[in-house]
Amino acid sequence: MSTLTEFFTALGRYDFLQSALITAIMVGIMSGVIGSFIILRGMSLMGDAISHAVLPGVAVAYMLGINVLIGASVFGILAALLIGFVAAHSKIKTDTSIGVVFSAFYALGFILISMAESATNLHHILFGNILAVSDSDIMTTAVVLGIVILFVVGFYKELLITSFDETYARTYGLHAQLLHYGLMLVLTLVTVSALQTVGIILVVAMLITPAATAFLWTDKLSTMLVMAAGVGVISAIVGLYFSYTFNWASGPAIVIVAAALFAISFAISPKQGFLPKRK
Repeated sequence: MSTLTEFFTALGRYDFLQSALITAIMVGIMSGVIGSFIILRGMSLMGDAISHAVLPGVAVAYMLGINVLIGASVFGILAALLIGFVAAHSKIKTDTSIGVVFSAFYALGFILISMAESATNLHHILFGNILAVSDSDIMTTAVVLGIVILFVVGFYKELLITSFDETYARTYGLHAQLLHYGLMLVLTLVTVSALQTVGIILVVAMLITPAATAFLWTDKLSTMLVMAAGVGVISAIVGLYFSYTFNWASGPAIVIVAAALFAISFAISPKQGFLPKRK
């Protein structure tokens, strides 16, 4: 109890901790919401690919002195287009094209990082450094959260239909491919926003784990979106608490909490739980 009291005392005293908490909560919400569509569409591997493919874009943005969202978005969309092109114009399957493209982009990112090392240290991007978020980082995250909410609310019906039956969506006259790339763009923005919080290596966990946890509890998309966002928020708050109390790295702490919530849900949820159910 004393550690909890110390945490809230520090939260009221230190601006950097307040900024970290606000940013972590926003990332938890947007990751849960977008992650829900990612797992429903069977695109978990695509989420992993995008999270790694943005690394060279972030490096280029630092080298050119431009906003990292611009560089990361360009490379994220480019990766999605390349994956689709390779899969459509060759005999290899989509998962293979994803592996080829994202590994190549990831390697390119490391090379560019080494080139920029003398000017800027970018290694915190790999593992996150939420305690060092700036006011501009908070503003950027807030803008991306707004974009995510507007995108989901504005295209909810289309996202619902294409997530469960893309063939019917095409018959219905929806531009499924255009919606897919729109989702990829939003996914890229969310990924970049989460870099400061959990880093590139762990961002896919925040995209998948809260949404997967919510999926175990409900079959209704709207409920799943709210639950996934809630799991993301709880993971962010508790993870930050553990990070402060036990001096753990913030990104891994947040992901561990999310994984623990998934494990509990896996054991007791109505759809999956192993515990005896009351009749």
